[in-house]
Amino acid sequence: MDGINLLDKKELINNDKNHLWHPFTQMKEWDQSEPLVIVEGQGNYLIDIDGKRYLDGVSSLWADIHGHGRTEINEAITDQLQKISHSTLLGLTHPNAVVLAQKLSQIAPENLKWVFYSESGSTAVEIAIKMAFQYWQNLGKIKKTGFICLEEGYHGDTIGAVSVGGIELFHNIYSPLLFKSYKAPSPYLYCKINKIPLDNGAEFCADEVKKLLEKHHEKIAALILEPLIQGAGGMLPFPPGYLNKVWQYCRKYDVLLIADEVAVGFGHTGTMFACEKENVKPDILCLGKGLTGGYLPLAVTLASDKIFNAFWSDYDELNSFFHGHTFTGNPLACAAAIASLDIFKKDQTLENLPAKINTLKEGLESLSALDFVGDVRQCGLMAGVEVFEDKNKQSPFPLKRRTGHNICLDVRKHGLILRNLGDVIVFMPPLTVTIDEIVHMIESVEKSIYKICK
Repeated sequence: MDGINLLDKKELINNDKNHLWHPFTQMKEWDQSEPLVIVEGQGNYLIDIDGKRYLDGVSSLWADIHGHGRTEINEAITDQLQKISHSTLLGLTHPNAVVLAQKLSQIAPENLKWVFYSESGSTAVEIAIKMAFQYWQNLGKIKKTGFICLEEGYHGDTIGAVSVGGIELFHNIYSPLLFKSYKAPSPYLYCKINKIPLDNGAEFCADEVKKLLEKHHEKIAALILEPLIQGAGGMLPFPPGYLNKVWQYCRKYDVLLIADEVAVGFGHTGTMFACEKENVKPDILCLGKGLTGGYLPLAVTLASDKIFNAFWSDYDELNSFFHGHTFTGNPLACAAAIASLDIFKKDQTLENLPAKINTLKEGLESLSALDFVGDVRQCGLMAGVEVFEDKNKQSPFPLKRRTGHNICLDVRKHGLILRNLGDVIVFMPPLTVTIDEIVHMIESVEKSIYKICK
């Protein structure tokens, strides 16, 4: 904290409430609360202004995969600061952008060779949408302008990303601003509504995508989805095999597949990329969040040779991809990302995940027996625990009761930070979480569910 003219706690909070507009927050409610002020991070823990430690149970919004204060990432950023903090990629290049692009192309699904940088998951998706649209225009198939997405899907908060989103709570208010998209059912909820066991639901759910493709494929540029699990929609896992079937249908009907792995990439589902689980090779892949280990804003949109080659022509044909950002490929962020990828090898991060994933699974099974827990869902280290006023009837708590929110506030008393999506309590710890810390998370949530739900 040295070098920062920090105010005392009371004045800091007062200035926050008078000047800072928080994301996804009803500020009237915030104004009536006592904010938690985080000033430091150590390993898997956040530390508040009073010195209290909290396990970072959602990896600082699903991004801090190696824990806070990793020496390797800190040193990579510091070393780069001694050279240059920013240089544009418009008409120039720099080593970190080149090295990271090569590293990503080596670990991504084998067809993805070309890296386009931006700063956030939303911008990575915007780029993917524009690439997919222009791909077909450059090929002369000008009718292919539409997009298929999934209900309860979330791809960011910019206008294009919201246009292919499917969460009514977030997106309906902006409908007059959006382009129209074709929506297929959320596979998890579609199975639940139709009382189909999730393990048997792949073909049943993918058939809904097939119907859209059969009818509209001549007008469809791409289908976009979050592979394996819909995160912001409530931690809704796909039926096993669904992702691969959808990919096969896209290939059959000549429609591009955009895989949005901003949330699920970099180990969260148990493999480096979720697409690996079902041997899917998307045409375009979006990455962000954990790309830098959660240290600096950086995102990428990876494209296959097929996509890239449609933009390769003489300048006067005007087939170039006219898109770019001021901080595209920022050297500091690229340095952090390179260091983060090196940590995966050094720490054998992926190899150490199975035992942690199994411990989380066992803990979720114990929570499922609680009176108010009506559903638990998991994919790798991503999980959701949904509470109901009546678990047998699956009837929700009244919205005004703010049950999920209050559970997440209460677990702070047990030294744990979590976020809720409605009445779904989200678990998504750093990949460095320990077995004991997972057990602590489960025990803390159990205590808080009993306290808040009764």
